Amino acid sequence: MSQDSLQAFLHVGINHYLVLSGILFSIGVLGVLTRKNAIVILMSIELMLNAVNLDFVAFSRYGNNIDGQAMVFFVMTIAAAEASVGLAIAVAVFKRFKEVNISKFENLKG
Repeated sequence: MSQDSLQAFLHVGINHYLVLSGILFSIGVLGVLTRKNAIVILMSIELMLNAVNLDFVAFSRYGNNIDGQAMVFFVMTIAAAEASVGLAIAVAVFKRFKEVNISKFENLKG
């Protein structure tokens, strides 16, 4: 195999990033829709947000601007806040019901 064909084979284009991001996002959606454990649902949401961040960085890199990378900073900030609030709610549910099942969240009223 020549050096030029090897370089063409090893080139990672934007399509590769978009396919990987789509796969990660799909796994996250599947986790949110099929699981009942709150911790797993939070992890799936984080996976979805990371897939979006991968898209932002890929488009930023191939578009030669920094807007996507700046947007990643804000998405990561929102994700950290979401994780902390979600985990606090999950701890409250666990203390009361001794399990972290999403159906128990309805019983937290009053």
